[in-house]
Amino acid sequence: MRGKQIRRGIVIGFLLLVVAWLVSLIWGLTGKAQVAIREANDAKSQYQALEARKSVLQANLDALATPRGEDAAIRTAFGVARRGEEVIVVVPPATTTPTATPSWWRRILSWF
Repeated sequence: MRGKQIRRGIVIGFLLLVVAWLVSLIWGLTGKAQVAIREANDAKSQYQALEARKSVLQANLDALATPRGEDAAIRTAFGVARRGEEVIVVVPPATTTPTATPSWWRRILSWF
């Protein structure tokens, strides 16, 4: 009887160790799965950003493929104009600042 109980205790102890080992493996796999999901979401958002950038660049290329687009790009990049064109400088309206005469004590303090 005593020998049978010892064997049962050893078997139960061994099974508990196996269960603990399996739980630790499952815990590690769960962490790795979470990392993989996070990485997949990051890759998806990067892909979407690259697709948006690609569409903007394609629109720019389409605009540059026209003669008007080439002309605009050259004008912007090199600051050139066609013959007969003149430069127009747009000046913002002058702001009027009220000019108040400083008081006598401010004039005295400004000397220091």
